[in-house]
Amino acid sequence: MTMPAAVPIPPELTRRYGGSAEGRAWLASLPRLIDRCLEQWRLVPDPARGALPWHGHGAVVVPVSGRAAGSFAGNRERHAGTAVLKLAFSHPEALAERHALELWGGLGAVQVFEADQDAGALLLERLDGGSSLQDVPLDAAAHVWGGLVRQLSIPPDSRPQWSEFGQMAARAEQWSDELPESWELLGRPFPRWLLEAALEVCQTRGAVGRRSGTDVLVHTDLHFLNVLARPDVPAGPGPGGFDGAEFTAADFKAIDPRPMLGEAEFSVAPLLWNRLAELPRTRPAEALRARCLDFSAAAGLDGETARQWALARGVENALWYAANRNHDADLARSLWVASTLAGNTLPGLPAPQDLPAPGEGAKRSG
Repeated sequence: MTMPAAVPIPPELTRRYGGSAEGRAWLASLPRLIDRCLEQWRLVPDPARGALPWHGHGAVVVPVSGRAAGSFAGNRERHAGTAVLKLAFSHPEALAERHALELWGGLGAVQVFEADQDAGALLLERLDGGSSLQDVPLDAAAHVWGGLVRQLSIPPDSRPQWSEFGQMAARAEQWSDELPESWELLGRPFPRWLLEAALEVCQTRGAVGRRSGTDVLVHTDLHFLNVLARPDVPAGPGPGGFDGAEFTAADFKAIDPRPMLGEAEFSVAPLLWNRLAELPRTRPAEALRARCLDFSAAAGLDGETARQWALARGVENALWYAANRNHDADLARSLWVASTLAGNTLPGLPAPQDLPAPGEGAKRSG
């Protein structure tokens, strides 16, 4: 069965998943799964003329319209009748995404209209896929991001979806065992003191080190590109630009959550390893630590707790990159961020402005 011409698969996904049998099987299943969802939810593809569907790291996102008159089930948005069909490669975060979106109910995050777990498919509110918080100056972005985090940080209640999320403190305990083992097996790819700094965070923030009744639902991958503008937010001159208006959290929504239960400060880390090119050439380490404090303050979070989590997450990332081929540039980025947050930037690393954005390192190294 061939893919309908109206719904081609973006070449980047084919390159990413074509190298494994599991990935090739998923790519081969997409035509059937897309047709199935279009039929069961009475949809028609609605892409821009000649444009490929949107995609993330592990999903294809097809703009669609409803065949029936009226809005989608539960849709209270102004742009009723349009949505996106998202089909994700099967992984634990994808399975938990629907549950988090259902709990948020469209407040601060994209609204989910329908779900087909067997197909890995979600029918979602359509946002502006070409306009993200990446295009907003950092001071304004902090204001928007902070407002969204305040909305997303909901405490557990009696709804059954809460049982689907991992515990952040338990993850820290797991890292306490796994990070030293990985560090040794990988030939000690960075100084011992940086590993010890991450382990100290794990002890402080782990289940043994803290018992908290204030844990909330956390979007753990809330970087700039995972915050999209609503369709009616004014765009400015140039591709993807904004017109300089004063934005609020009401103008944007979060997408692609990797939900966990724990401290909201965990969500600050992705902001620190993205947009490194915008750090000043003079005293970039101070600027990075100031960014951590600024975004934490905008969300009403504790900056020191955010710094600790970001340090530990940076070390965990560094070990993952060290274990995988063609990620030398990504490893350097993770080490620069983690060691800088630990207060002692490792010597011999490239300047942060010369380091790749996440997702770009393998391309440069390959």
